Amino acid sequence: MQLLQLTMDKWRGKVAVVTGASSGIGAAVARSLVHHGMVVVGLARRDDRIKQLSEELAAAKEPGQLHAIRADVCKEEDLLSAFDWVDRELGGVDVLVNNAGYWSHVGIDDGTVELWNKILNTNVIGSSICSREYLKSVEKHKKEVGHIFVVNSVVGHIVMVDSPMYCASKHALRALSMCLRRKLADQQSKIKVTDICPGLTKTEILDNTTRQDMFDHMSCLASEDVAAVIVDCLSASSVTQICEVVMNPVPTSIAAY
Repeated sequence: MQLLQLTMDKWRGKVAVVTGASSGIGAAVARSLVHHGMVVVGLARRDDRIKQLSEELAAAKEPGQLHAIRADVCKEEDLLSAFDWVDRELGGVDVLVNNAGYWSHVGIDDGTVELWNKILNTNVIGSSICSREYLKSVEKHKKEVGHIFVVNSVVGHIVMVDSPMYCASKHALRALSMCLRRKLADQQSKIKVTDICPGLTKTEILDNTTRQDMFDHMSCLASEDVAAVIVDCLSASSVTQICEVVMNPVPTSIAAY
Protein backbone atom coordinates (compact mmCIF):
# COMPACT_ATOMS: atom_id res chain seq x y z
CA MET A 1 0.00 0.00 0.00
CA GLN A 2 2.85 2.38 0.84
CA LEU A 3 4.53 1.70 -2.51
CA LEU A 4 1.23 2.29 -4.34
CA GLN A 5 0.83 5.63 -2.58
CA LEU A 6 4.33 6.65 -3.60
CA THR A 7 3.69 5.78 -7.24
CA MET A 8 0.38 7.66 -7.16
CA ASP A 9 2.00 10.81 -5.75
CA LYS A 10 2.76 11.92 -9.31
CA TRP A 11 -0.99 12.45 -9.76
CA ARG A 12 -1.52 14.39 -6.51
CA GLY A 13 -3.21 17.70 -7.34
CA LYS A 14 -3.84 16.64 -10.94
CA VAL A 15 -7.32 16.91 -12.45
CA ALA A 16 -9.49 13.95 -13.43
CA VAL A 17 -12.87 14.03 -15.16
CA VAL A 18 -15.08 11.01 -14.43
CA THR A 19 -18.36 10.51 -16.28
CA GLY A 20 -21.26 8.64 -14.71
CA ALA A 21 -19.87 9.57 -11.29
CA SER A 22 -23.16 9.54 -9.40
CA SER A 23 -23.14 5.80 -8.64
CA GLY A 24 -21.47 2.45 -9.23
CA ILE A 25 -18.05 2.34 -10.85
CA GLY A 26 -17.95 6.10 -11.47
CA ALA A 27 -18.56 6.94 -7.82
CA ALA A 28 -16.01 4.34 -6.70
CA VAL A 29 -13.40 5.76 -9.09
CA ALA A 30 -14.09 9.31 -7.92
CA ARG A 31 -13.74 8.26 -4.28
CA SER A 32 -10.49 6.40 -4.95
CA LEU A 33 -8.86 9.21 -6.93
CA VAL A 34 -9.77 11.77 -4.27
CA HIS A 35 -8.24 9.43 -1.69
CA HIS A 36 -5.02 9.61 -3.68
CA GLY A 37 -5.04 13.40 -3.70
CA MET A 38 -6.50 14.14 -7.11
CA VAL A 39 -8.96 16.90 -7.98
CA VAL A 40 -11.90 15.06 -9.49
CA VAL A 41 -14.74 16.52 -11.55
CA GLY A 42 -17.69 14.16 -11.53
CA LEU A 43 -20.18 14.41 -14.39
CA ALA A 44 -23.69 12.97 -14.19
CA ARG A 45 -27.32 13.94 -14.52
CA ARG A 46 -27.80 13.25 -10.81
CA ASP A 47 -25.26 15.78 -9.62
CA ASP A 48 -26.90 15.87 -6.19
CA ARG A 49 -25.42 12.43 -5.52
CA ILE A 50 -21.95 13.64 -6.45
CA LYS A 51 -22.35 16.65 -4.18
CA GLN A 52 -23.31 14.34 -1.32
CA LEU A 53 -20.24 12.19 -1.97
CA SER A 54 -18.10 15.33 -2.10
CA GLU A 55 -19.35 16.36 1.34
CA GLU A 56 -18.62 12.88 2.72
CA LEU A 57 -15.06 12.93 1.36
CA ALA A 58 -14.45 16.43 2.72
CA ALA A 59 -15.76 15.39 6.14
CA ALA A 60 -13.39 12.41 6.06
CA LYS A 61 -10.55 14.86 5.30
CA GLU A 62 -9.48 13.04 2.18
CA PRO A 63 -6.52 14.79 0.53
CA GLY A 64 -8.20 15.47 -2.81
CA GLN A 65 -11.36 17.27 -3.89
CA LEU A 66 -14.54 16.31 -5.73
CA HIS A 67 -16.50 18.79 -7.82
CA ALA A 68 -19.96 18.02 -9.19
CA ILE A 69 -21.21 19.12 -12.62
CA ARG A 70 -24.60 18.19 -13.97
CA ALA A 71 -24.14 16.76 -17.46
CA ASP A 72 -25.90 14.29 -19.71
CA VAL A 73 -23.30 12.47 -21.84
CA CYS A 74 -25.91 12.22 -24.61
CA LYS A 75 -25.95 16.03 -24.89
CA GLU A 76 -22.90 17.55 -26.52
CA GLU A 77 -23.66 21.00 -25.14
CA ASP A 78 -23.51 19.65 -21.57
CA LEU A 79 -20.10 18.08 -22.15
CA LEU A 80 -18.68 21.16 -23.89
CA SER A 81 -19.83 23.31 -20.98
CA ALA A 82 -18.30 20.93 -18.44
CA PHE A 83 -14.90 20.80 -20.12
CA ASP A 84 -14.95 24.57 -20.58
CA TRP A 85 -15.49 24.96 -16.82
CA VAL A 86 -12.61 22.60 -16.05
CA ASP A 87 -10.35 24.54 -18.42
CA ARG A 88 -11.24 27.90 -16.89
CA GLU A 89 -11.39 26.94 -13.22
CA LEU A 90 -8.88 24.08 -12.88
CA GLY A 91 -6.38 24.58 -15.69
CA GLY A 92 -7.42 21.65 -17.84
CA VAL A 93 -7.70 17.88 -17.52
CA ASP A 94 -4.97 15.33 -16.84
CA VAL A 95 -6.98 12.11 -16.58
CA LEU A 96 -10.27 11.18 -18.25
CA VAL A 97 -12.38 8.22 -17.14
CA ASN A 98 -15.10 7.49 -19.70
CA ASN A 99 -17.39 5.48 -17.46
CA ALA A 100 -21.00 6.46 -18.23
CA GLY A 101 -22.86 3.60 -19.87
CA TYR A 102 -26.30 2.28 -20.70
CA TRP A 103 -27.34 -1.36 -20.90
CA SER A 104 -30.46 -2.76 -22.53
CA HIS A 105 -31.27 -6.24 -23.82
CA VAL A 106 -33.08 -4.74 -26.80
CA GLY A 107 -32.47 -6.73 -29.96
CA ILE A 108 -32.60 -6.15 -33.69
CA ASP A 109 -35.95 -7.83 -34.18
CA ASP A 110 -37.68 -6.09 -31.26
CA GLY A 111 -35.64 -2.88 -30.99
CA THR A 112 -36.61 0.73 -31.53
CA VAL A 113 -34.52 3.55 -32.93
CA GLU A 114 -35.01 5.41 -29.66
CA LEU A 115 -33.42 2.62 -27.61
CA TRP A 116 -30.66 1.96 -30.15
CA ASN A 117 -29.78 5.66 -30.09
CA LYS A 118 -29.77 5.66 -26.30
CA ILE A 119 -27.24 2.82 -26.20
CA LEU A 120 -24.95 4.16 -28.92
CA ASN A 121 -25.14 7.81 -27.84
CA THR A 122 -24.32 6.97 -24.23
CA ASN A 123 -21.70 4.27 -24.74
CA VAL A 124 -19.98 5.39 -27.94
CA ILE A 125 -20.74 8.99 -28.92
CA GLY A 126 -20.57 10.38 -25.37
CA SER A 127 -17.17 8.77 -24.78
CA SER A 128 -15.94 10.07 -28.12
CA ILE A 129 -17.00 13.63 -27.34
CA CYS A 130 -15.28 13.50 -23.95
CA SER A 131 -12.09 12.08 -25.46
CA ARG A 132 -12.07 14.78 -28.14
CA GLU A 133 -12.51 17.57 -25.59
CA TYR A 134 -9.90 16.00 -23.32
CA LEU A 135 -7.33 16.02 -26.14
CA LYS A 136 -8.18 19.65 -26.91
CA SER A 137 -7.64 20.52 -23.25
CA VAL A 138 -4.31 18.68 -23.11
CA GLU A 139 -3.07 20.52 -26.20
CA LYS A 140 -4.34 23.89 -24.98
CA HIS A 141 -2.58 23.59 -21.63
CA LYS A 142 0.49 21.88 -23.12
CA LYS A 143 0.29 18.87 -20.82
CA GLU A 144 2.93 16.32 -21.69
CA VAL A 145 1.48 13.34 -19.83
CA GLY A 146 -2.06 12.13 -19.28
CA HIS A 147 -4.34 9.11 -19.34
CA ILE A 148 -7.65 8.22 -20.98
CA PHE A 149 -9.61 5.32 -19.52
CA VAL A 150 -12.54 3.68 -21.25
CA VAL A 151 -14.65 1.58 -18.90
CA ASN A 152 -15.71 -1.04 -21.40
CA SER A 153 -16.86 -4.64 -20.81
CA VAL A 154 -15.94 -8.24 -21.53
CA VAL A 155 -18.90 -8.00 -23.90
CA GLY A 156 -16.51 -6.10 -26.18
CA HIS A 157 -14.66 -9.41 -26.65
CA ILE A 158 -17.56 -11.82 -27.09
CA VAL A 159 -20.97 -12.05 -28.72
CA MET A 160 -24.17 -11.86 -26.68
CA VAL A 161 -27.01 -12.65 -29.07
CA ASP A 162 -29.68 -11.34 -26.69
CA SER A 163 -28.00 -7.90 -26.41
CA PRO A 164 -26.77 -7.18 -29.94
CA MET A 165 -26.78 -3.36 -29.86
CA TYR A 166 -25.14 -3.19 -26.43
CA CYS A 167 -22.60 -5.75 -27.64
CA ALA A 168 -21.97 -3.70 -30.78
CA SER A 169 -21.39 -0.56 -28.71
CA LYS A 170 -18.73 -2.29 -26.61
CA HIS A 171 -16.94 -3.71 -29.64
CA ALA A 172 -17.01 -0.18 -31.10
CA LEU A 173 -15.41 1.22 -27.93
CA ARG A 174 -12.54 -1.27 -28.18
CA ALA A 175 -11.94 -0.32 -31.80
CA LEU A 176 -12.03 3.40 -31.00
CA SER A 177 -9.58 2.94 -28.12
CA MET A 178 -7.18 0.99 -30.34
CA CYS A 179 -7.36 3.64 -33.07
CA LEU A 180 -6.81 6.47 -30.60
CA ARG A 181 -3.88 4.68 -28.95
CA ARG A 182 -2.24 4.12 -32.36
CA LYS A 183 -2.81 7.74 -33.42
CA LEU A 184 -1.27 9.10 -30.22
CA ALA A 185 1.69 6.73 -30.60
CA ASP A 186 2.23 7.93 -34.18
CA GLN A 187 2.32 11.48 -32.80
CA GLN A 188 4.94 10.46 -30.21
CA SER A 189 2.45 11.48 -27.52
CA LYS A 190 2.87 10.35 -23.93
CA ILE A 191 -0.90 10.27 -23.39
CA LYS A 192 -1.91 6.72 -22.49
CA VAL A 193 -5.17 4.97 -23.42
CA THR A 194 -6.44 2.02 -21.40
CA ASP A 195 -9.52 -0.09 -22.03
CA ILE A 196 -10.94 -1.55 -18.81
CA CYS A 197 -13.15 -4.57 -19.57
CA PRO A 198 -14.89 -5.86 -16.44
CA GLY A 199 -17.09 -8.91 -16.35
CA LEU A 200 -20.37 -8.83 -14.48
CA THR A 201 -20.25 -5.95 -11.99
CA LYS A 202 -22.95 -5.16 -9.45
CA THR A 203 -24.05 -1.62 -10.33
CA GLU A 204 -27.27 0.24 -11.07
CA ILE A 205 -26.82 -0.45 -14.78
CA LEU A 206 -28.41 -3.84 -14.09
CA ASP A 207 -31.62 -1.99 -13.26
CA ASN A 208 -32.06 -1.38 -17.00
CA THR A 209 -32.62 -5.06 -17.73
CA THR A 210 -35.80 -7.03 -17.22
CA ARG A 211 -33.70 -10.10 -16.39
CA GLN A 212 -32.15 -8.69 -13.23
CA ASP A 213 -33.11 -11.79 -11.21
CA MET A 214 -30.76 -13.81 -13.42
CA PHE A 215 -27.79 -12.04 -11.83
CA ASP A 216 -28.80 -12.70 -8.23
CA HIS A 217 -27.18 -16.15 -8.34
CA MET A 218 -24.03 -15.17 -10.24
CA SER A 219 -20.63 -14.01 -9.00
CA CYS A 220 -20.13 -10.29 -9.47
CA LEU A 221 -17.29 -7.82 -9.25
CA ALA A 222 -17.71 -4.79 -6.99
CA SER A 223 -17.33 -1.25 -8.31
CA GLU A 224 -14.33 -0.86 -6.01
CA ASP A 225 -12.59 -3.73 -7.84
CA VAL A 226 -12.71 -1.75 -11.07
CA ALA A 227 -11.60 1.45 -9.36
CA ALA A 228 -8.60 -0.38 -7.89
CA VAL A 229 -7.51 -1.52 -11.36
CA ILE A 230 -7.68 2.06 -12.66
CA VAL A 231 -5.46 3.20 -9.79
CA ASP A 232 -3.05 0.35 -10.57
CA CYS A 233 -2.82 1.52 -14.19
CA LEU A 234 -2.20 5.12 -13.12
CA SER A 235 0.58 3.96 -10.82
CA ALA A 236 2.50 2.26 -13.63
CA SER A 237 5.86 3.67 -14.69
CA SER A 238 6.00 6.45 -17.27
CA VAL A 239 7.19 4.03 -19.97
CA THR A 240 4.52 1.42 -19.27
CA GLN A 241 1.22 1.63 -21.13
CA ILE A 242 -1.35 -0.91 -20.00
CA CYS A 243 -3.45 -1.09 -23.14
CA GLU A 244 -6.27 -3.29 -21.89
CA VAL A 245 -7.38 -5.02 -18.72
CA VAL A 246 -9.91 -7.86 -18.87
CA MET A 247 -11.22 -8.79 -15.43
CA ASN A 248 -13.81 -11.32 -14.34
CA PRO A 249 -15.33 -12.41 -11.02
CA VAL A 250 -14.41 -15.84 -9.71
CA PRO A 251 -16.04 -18.07 -10.72
CA THR A 252 -17.63 -16.73 -13.91
CA SER A 253 -19.66 -18.15 -16.78
CA ILE A 254 -19.30 -15.08 -19.03
CA ALA A 255 -15.58 -14.86 -19.78
CA ALA A 256 -13.72 -13.23 -22.64
CA TYR A 257 -10.71 -15.51 -22.17
